[in-house]
Amino acid sequence: MALTKSDKGLHAFKTRSNELSVRQRSAFIMFDGKRSASEVLAATATLGVTAEDIASLIKAGMVTDSTPQASFDKTVAFTNASASKDSEKTVSSQDRYQRAYLIATQLTAGLGLRGFRLNLAVESANSYEKLLELAPKIREAVGEEKFKDLGLALSE
Repeated sequence: MALTKSDKGLHAFKTRSNELSVRQRSAFIMFDGKRSASEVLAATATLGVTAEDIASLIKAGMVTDSTPQASFDKTVAFTNASASKDSEKTVSSQDRYQRAYLIATQLTAGLGLRGFRLNLAVESANSYEKLLELAPKIREAVGEEKFKDLGLALSE
């Protein structure tokens, strides 16, 4: 799924709003309607951009799916499209971690206060293996249907 800058994001960027951190601004520039979130993350990782930065851009409405019928729920599942294209390639644990981390933070952030500690645990997970350990707790908290995308990202 290709992401593009929204009007809200363009306004925040042009006015140098504090809604965008320096790292988010670096990633924001790269969203052109052709690149997916995982591609932008890979290209900006050396600048310190994390999956959490991109998830924040999506959640804040700074970037959106470039197709007209896009919705926030589709952005949560952006890894499915890239996962199916890459299914024949070997995926490193770092790539799996980056994809899964983005989905896991969105899922646990959506739980509100009842998922606060789980969200903190996800945010402090700094490896694929640690996210894998948290997966059963996330599944229990969000339910099987919402967990499906994260399960796919973790099992690549």
